Amino acid sequence: MATMSLRLHEIAESGHRILNPFTEEKLALLGEVARLRPGMRQLDLACGKAELLCQWSLRHGIEGVGVDISEIFLSAARERARELGVGDRLRFERGDAGAYRAEPEAFDVVSCIGASWIGGGLEGTVELMLPALKEGGILLVGEPYWISMPPEEAYEVLGFGAEAFSSLAGTFDRFEAAGVEVLEMVLADQDSWDRYVAAQWWTLSDWIRDNPADPDVEEAREFLERARRSHVEYGRRHLGWGVFVLRRR
Repeated sequence: MATMSLRLHEIAESGHRILNPFTEEKLALLGEVARLRPGMRQLDLACGKAELLCQWSLRHGIEGVGVDISEIFLSAARERARELGVGDRLRFERGDAGAYRAEPEAFDVVSCIGASWIGGGLEGTVELMLPALKEGGILLVGEPYWISMPPEEAYEVLGFGAEAFSSLAGTFDRFEAAGVEVLEMVLADQDSWDRYVAAQWWTLSDWIRDNPADPDVEEAREFLERARRSHVEYGRRHLGWGVFVLRRR
């Protein structure tokens, strides 16, 4: 669970389509749970490679806008949209998702899946998402939570402190404090986590081997060593993740 720079994200997740601990099956389930219909409009903040928007546009006929800071991820998103034949329904914009100002009340769905840092935390992210949401629309927020509290020595390895997240019940409390209610949720499991995190190790190992003179190679090596340990020693036991379906209270 260790933190990394944008470039390391782009390297480590170069082989991923879904840039969160969700399998394709869970992504499809979330689309069903969200009750998507043709013609709905979705804004996805920090969209990454936009597999969510692309798959849901194909399956449910939605239109959408994806915003992300990485041109590498957005290039992959545009290519994926063309590949699935939904490029005419989706638009991608490069920029800071936390500073993005959408047309007010223009979207049926506003999502931020696993990037609540854009608003400085869960409550701040919900606050910046709400202005773009139509009356009666839904928010989708992906967020880690503590399954159980890890030992004190874990936080340095994980790369964040105990206060960064809450228990699952505590996460519901945070949503309530932000003025929204939880309607539904789809949670990751250990296999979801393994496919997201462990799949990065081989990619990083190959990149380190193939780029020994790169100025970021030592940072990548340190991250890889820390990421493996943090996941198997602490992450799998203590850290959960889910996407929560929300609406204004």
